Amino acid sequence: MKYYALVVVATALVTLLLSWAVWRFGIRYRIYPAIRERDVHARPTPRLGGVAMYLGVVFAFVMSAQIPYFQIFWDRPERNWALLGATTLIVLVGVADDVWDLDWMVKLGAQFLAAGIVVGPGGFQIFALPIGTVVVVSSWLSFLVSVLAIVVVMNAINFIDGLDGLVAGVALIANAVFFAYTYLLMRDYGFTSYANLAAFMAVVLLGVCLGFLPLNWNPARMFMGDSGALMIGLLMACSALAVTGNLPQTMLTDNDVFGRSQLLGAFIPILLPIVVVLLPLLDFGMAVIRRTMQGRSPFSADRKHLHHRMLDMGHSDRDAVLIFYAWTAVASLSVLMMYIGTRQDWPGGYWPGIAFFVVGALACVVVTVIPARARSRSDTDERMPS
Repeated sequence: MKYYALVVVATALVTLLLSWAVWRFGIRYRIYPAIRERDVHARPTPRLGGVAMYLGVVFAFVMSAQIPYFQIFWDRPERNWALLGATTLIVLVGVADDVWDLDWMVKLGAQFLAAGIVVGPGGFQIFALPIGTVVVVSSWLSFLVSVLAIVVVMNAINFIDGLDGLVAGVALIANAVFFAYTYLLMRDYGFTSYANLAAFMAVVLLGVCLGFLPLNWNPARMFMGDSGALMIGLLMACSALAVTGNLPQTMLTDNDVFGRSQLLGAFIPILLPIVVVLLPLLDFGMAVIRRTMQGRSPFSADRKHLHHRMLDMGHSDRDAVLIFYAWTAVASLSVLMMYIGTRQDWPGGYWPGIAFFVVGALACVVVTVIPARARSRSDTDERMPS
C-alpha cells in the first residue's frame, strides 16, 4: 500500500507543478479558444490541462519502472508501451481539437485507433464474462467489444466535461473506489502480489486529478480539454478491462466461498466498473439518443447535458459539481459495500450496501430537485397580484 501512496503523492505534486507551468504558458501566449455559446465560463481560459495531466501519467509510469514492487507488470512491457502510445495519440488529437476544433469524424477515428492499439494482441480485452459461470468469448468478439467499450467510456467522460472541476472530481472519486475494489480483490483471492496494472492506473489517475484540480476548481484557471478528458476515459476503461476480463474462476464458480451466496457477487465485477462511470454513461446515452432523434450527429455539440440541465434548474456551478460528486460517491460506494458484503463475514451481507444506496440516493434526489422547486415558488410569488 505504501508504494501506491507514494505514486499518488508524487504524481499529484508533479502534475500540480506541470499544470501551473502549462497554465502560465497558455496565458502568456494566449493559447485559448474563443468562448462558445454552450460554454458556462465568461472569460477565455486555456484548455491545455490535459498536457500537464499526460506528463504526470508518463512520470508515474517511468517512476514505476524504477520500483521493484511494480516490476510484475513490467515483465510484459509491450502492454505498457501500447498503453502509453495510445495515450499519447489521444492526447495529441485532443490538443489539436482544443486549439483548432477538429471534425468529429477525425476525433472518433483517432479514438478507435487508440482503442485498437491497447486492445491488440495481448492487450486489454474482455476474455471471459462473470455471468453465473465463466462465459468465454471468441477472439474477434472480444476485440470488438473491448474496443467499443473503450471508445464509449472515453466519449462519456468527455461529454460531462462542462463545469469547473467536474471531470477531475468525478474521476478522483471513481478511481479511489475502483482502486479499493481491485486491492480487495487481490487480497481475497490470494494474489502473490498486490502490484497490479489496473490498480496502478487507478492510483495514477488519482494523483493526476488531485494535482490538476486546484487549477480547475471554480473559478477555473485552466481546463483539461478533450485531451485530458479522453485520456482519463481511456485509462479508466483499460483499468476496468484489465480486471473484469480476467477474473479468477473461483469467483464465478464457487457458490459459498465465504459462507454466502455468490449470485450477486458474480455480477458485481461487471457492475462496479460500469457504476463508477454511471453518470457519464447516462449523459452520453441521452445525448446520442437526443441528437439522433433530431437528425443530427451524435457528436454535435449542444447545451442539454446533465450539468447544463442542473444549471437551468437553478443550481450554481459549484453546487452542480458537488451534487455530481455525491451521486458518483453514493453509486460507487454502494456497489463496493455490496462486494465486501458478499466476500467478507459482514453482518447482513450485501444489504448494508443496498441500504446505503437507498438512503444516499434519496438524499441526492432531494438536493438535486430543491433549487427547481424553490425557483418555481419564487416565480409564482412574483406573478401574484399585490
